[in-house]
Amino acid sequence: MSETVIHVEGLGKRYRVGERERYFALRDVLARMFAAPFRLGSRSSPDYLWALRGVDLDVRRGEVVGLIGRNGAGKTTLLKLLSRITRPTAGFAEIRGRVGSLLEVGTGFHPELTGRENIYLSGAILGMTKREITQKYQAIVAFAGVERFINTPLKHYSTGMQMRLAFAVAAHLEPEILFVDEVLAVGDLEFQKKCIGKMHEVSESGRTIVFVSHQMNQIRRLCKRVYWIDGGQVRQEGPTAEIVGAYESAMASGDSSRDRETSGVDPKGRFVRWEITEPRAERPHFLDTLGPLTIKFVIELNRPVRIGHHGIALRNVDNQLMWAWERNDVELGPGQHEFHYTFPMLPVRPGPYTWHVSLYDDGQLVDVWDCLPEMIVATEIHQHSRDEWNGVLNIPCKFEVLEGVKVEK
Repeated sequence: MSETVIHVEGLGKRYRVGERERYFALRDVLARMFAAPFRLGSRSSPDYLWALRGVDLDVRRGEVVGLIGRNGAGKTTLLKLLSRITRPTAGFAEIRGRVGSLLEVGTGFHPELTGRENIYLSGAILGMTKREITQKYQAIVAFAGVERFINTPLKHYSTGMQMRLAFAVAAHLEPEILFVDEVLAVGDLEFQKKCIGKMHEVSESGRTIVFVSHQMNQIRRLCKRVYWIDGGQVRQEGPTAEIVGAYESAMASGDSSRDRETSGVDPKGRFVRWEITEPRAERPHFLDTLGPLTIKFVIELNRPVRIGHHGIALRNVDNQLMWAWERNDVELGPGQHEFHYTFPMLPVRPGPYTWHVSLYDDGQLVDVWDCLPEMIVATEIHQHSRDEWNGVLNIPCKFEVLEGVKVEK
């Protein structure tokens, strides 16, 4: 059995909600001491929030483990605790190995130092000698694509440049354990592919990766095992396909309703849910056939729509527009309505997609919704075997070679 390199028991982090603590000079402390007997009443007890509580996990050497969950679930807090960026309130974590972290853009870098100086600084923090860093230097700069600006202070880099350099440093300086947060979303598509490829290379070399992402296709592609963090606790842990499927099913069954809460306002109407109605499946937001299919969007109206304009669009994980359509002069009364769309086929490549639906009345917005959960396309792949030759369409075709064909003169 592989050696355990990350062992966590009962890990928790508590934050105080409200204003930050003020800095008090000595004269302020003395003044408060003398004034204390004359204060009336008592101060209210502080309000605390547990961002993470009672977390247990184990990661073995050479594993690529994913952390998934909604925004604010505690994933980044967990990585900060494991990286020793912040101290835990409860529990403990044992880390066996040299750690490299890529949590937020610029973390661990000094803005006044040049790109070159930051590379050597990061290597020194990891415990590497100058000679070891110099051996990796050219590969880091080439991967990041910042050769022209390598002697420029980091504060003049764009966010994307900082992210590229940070990832290159974290991946090439060979930490035994690499923590990667949702930073790949900052880069362009070409650089994201380079990062995914590099993480494959890092994992195959026997090093350990803990990876946070909201992009389930990246989690499926990289991770063998996943921890689902929800409300600061581990909700489920296990093989990637099983846990990601459970997470997406929970979103589909209404667990995502908190994402659509309103603050006591009575809007004219709102979209409340969507699903694939044909073909019927156990999970109504998964598509495992090219077609035909019917998709339903449900909207609840509190007041009538007289001069309605309805729009719909489909976007992939890179926010690239796949398809869009509109309908004018829509008339709807109060109550619940279903918008049905029937397609002979939907030949898009496998992965997560987002439906974007909207409704206006006489130019005034009624509601707009980036539908949750995402639509997961899990159809058979009819694409090139290499990623760089995969297009946006996934169209089956018939190929044949005709021999001995006579050419007419």
